[in-house]
Amino acid sequence: MLQKDLVSIIMPMYNCKNYVVDSIGSVILQTYTNWELVVVDDCSIDSSYEIVNKLSKNESRIRLYQMPRNSGVTKVRNYALSLARGKYIAFLDSDDLWFPEKLYTQITFLREKSLFFTYSSYDAIDGKSHYINTRYSLPKITYADMLKSNRIGHLTGIYDVDYFGKVYFEEVGHEDYVMWLKLIKQIPFTLGLKESLAQYRVMSDSLSSNKFRVLGWQWYIYRKIEKLTLVQSSYYFIFYLYNALKKRRKLY
Repeated sequence: MLQKDLVSIIMPMYNCKNYVVDSIGSVILQTYTNWELVVVDDCSIDSSYEIVNKLSKNESRIRLYQMPRNSGVTKVRNYALSLARGKYIAFLDSDDLWFPEKLYTQITFLREKSLFFTYSSYDAIDGKSHYINTRYSLPKITYADMLKSNRIGHLTGIYDVDYFGKVYFEEVGHEDYVMWLKLIKQIPFTLGLKESLAQYRVMSDSLSSNKFRVLGWQWYIYRKIEKLTLVQSSYYFIFYLYNALKKRRKLY
């Protein structure tokens, strides 16, 4: 049966008291019910931990943990991954949302298409949950496509642990992007769903992040992580700049 395989949902949390109830609620409402939600709190100084602890008392599928000290999102996600028990790994940050059919639709798609990981389109919303736009996924993605831009919304990706093993995050800017590159390099291509299955919250501070720092991260990934030549790095960097500008224009 479709629902026999456990899905482990990785949720890092830090000071999200205003959003985490809705985020977890969107997991509880999933039509695919065989899941565990691994929430790791990074020493929040608001009431986030207490809120989720109360929720977990009434929902055994929520597994709540807390870091011994504030450690940053990469270490938090990796700790959550180390605790995951599912055949599939999915990701949801504590201020984002899934539509109820998200897991069922994607896992059905994985099996029908004999895939090892997949993704979907998603909606961008603001801090008050107002719709901004829909970010449509490509129907097919290769490693070369991913080098030109991060084509996978982190909250939409699901991968098969039996095939890839647990894939951990590196301490580098764009750590989610690097993780998807690790996966796509191992297969010729993968397929995604045009249907929007999630809502990504675009916060005002994320729009004003240091652009030069982000560009530096991308160049570092090409040269040090992916070990591309200077010519290859320059080629893909031009595409990355173009796609980044196109994405940013759509936010306004």
